[in-house]
Amino acid sequence: MYYISKRMEIAGAHNLNLPYSSKCEGMHGHNWIVTIHCKAASLTDYGMVVDFTALKREIHDRLDHKYLNEVLSFNPTAENIAKWICDTVTDLCDTGYCYRVEVQESEGNIAVYERGEDA
Repeated sequence: MYYISKRMEIAGAHNLNLPYSSKCEGMHGHNWIVTIHCKAASLTDYGMVVDFTALKREIHDRLDHKYLNEVLSFNPTAENIAKWICDTVTDLCDTGYCYRVEVQESEGNIAVYERGEDA
């Protein structure tokens, strides 16, 4: 099995739609630290699990310095963002898949999405 990971920092603003009163309902920003983990039993014809540049283009370039509520079609919680990244990256993988994404929105606040083996 081959494993790769890509870590990136994304500066982005969002606000959360919540059923209770919270300061997160107002627009605010984070310097998100995102770590993407992928694996594959075999490599592509060009010798990769997934191209690191493609990961940067599809995730970092789409989200960095953006208002995430306008870019994403869901409530942009760290948990929802982690799953969206995992699904988006899996679509880029020819021979494998993204199995784990960590989204750190601030020191001490980290959301993890982990896909099962049957993905």
